[in-house]
Order: sequence, then structure tokens, then C-alpha cells
Amino acid sequence: LSCATGGRPCDAKDFGHGSLVCACSATYCDTLDPLVLPAPGSYVKYESSKAGKRLERSEGRFQHNAETPGTATAGTCCPPGTEPVTRGASHSVCVPPDFHLTLDTAQRYQKVKGFGGSITDAAAINIQSLSKAAQNHLLRSYFSEEGIEYNLVRVPMASTDFSVRLYTYADAQGDFELRHFNLTEEDTKMKV
Repeated sequence: LSCATGGRPCDAKDFGHGSLVCACSATYCDTLDPLVLPAPGSYVKYESSKAGKRLERSEGRFQHNAETPGTATAGTCCPPGTEPVTRGASHSVCVPPDFHLTLDTAQRYQKVKGFGGSITDAAAINIQSLSKAAQNHLLRSYFSEEGIEYNLVRVPMASTDFSVRLYTYADAQGDFELRHFNLTEEDTKMKV
């Protein structure tokens, strides 16, 4: 595996409890290198951890017809952090023990339309509390080629557990014709 750190590094802030966050300000936001699809038969893995990894990129190649880790014959020596995997009658390779993925390329379940997140009241309040320059950096880190390239956003209807108050769009009881339907201030100022 080859590892590479890309873009601008995380400006890590510790808020306790063993958790770090990457701080984005009006003058700085971490970024990734542009995402490039791997060559056929290869994969790219991004890993974050409490130990300090922040979208650490690594590459590898898929092994065809590999067995489950730990099934190699006795006597196979592997470097620290890897396990033997039997390939063929007598050939073994070493792989990380925490990563084993079996793909059946003939079986398709669904199409992926994209990736994204949710703009809840809490998220919008936090975004709006930033300076315009910091808002720009933050949104670019989500939606631009310099960031993680989200292409979908979910906007909840009415209040959620991430709202500062409970509200609906038709609070009048028995209003089945929705004559009292109305968007709230949270919708017009934060979500629409």
C-alpha cells in the first residue's frame, strides 16, 4: 500500500473526550487533493481515527479469489500489522488484518446517486454563526472539488431533535385542507 497525505492538513482542535475536530476559519480550511478514480482492479481507501488520522489516503489492488485472512499454511511470515492469506495451492500473501472485503461484481443491488449530509436547524445555526469567509470555506470543503464533493443534501421537514423548538407546518388541529400550512422562520432563513 502506498500512503499519501493530500491537500491542506487539518487544523486540529481538541474539545476533550479524546476527540479532535478540524477547525475551519475565515482564513484557513483543510482540503483534499482532487479525487481521482483508481485504475481498474485497484481501490482507494480514506481513513480517519481518534489516533489522529484525518482522511488518510491509501491505495491497493484487489486480489482475485483470495481466501479469508488467517487461512495460510503454517510457517508463513508476514510483517507486523499484516496476516497471511492463502492464494492457490502453496502461495501466500500478507494483508492488513482489519481490512477484508469480498466483492461479487456479478451481483448488483442498487445504484448510488451520490453522497451528502443533512442541513438541520442546528447545522444551519452553526453555519450562520460563522463569518461569510468562514462559511465560504466550510461550504467549499463539503461541495467543491477541493473538498469531499457532496452532491446531495437532505433538508428535514419541520422540526427535528436538532431544532431549538418544536414546530410543524400545519399546527391547527383538524386542518385537513392545510389552510393554515405555512413555512416557518427556520425554513425561510436557514433551509430554503
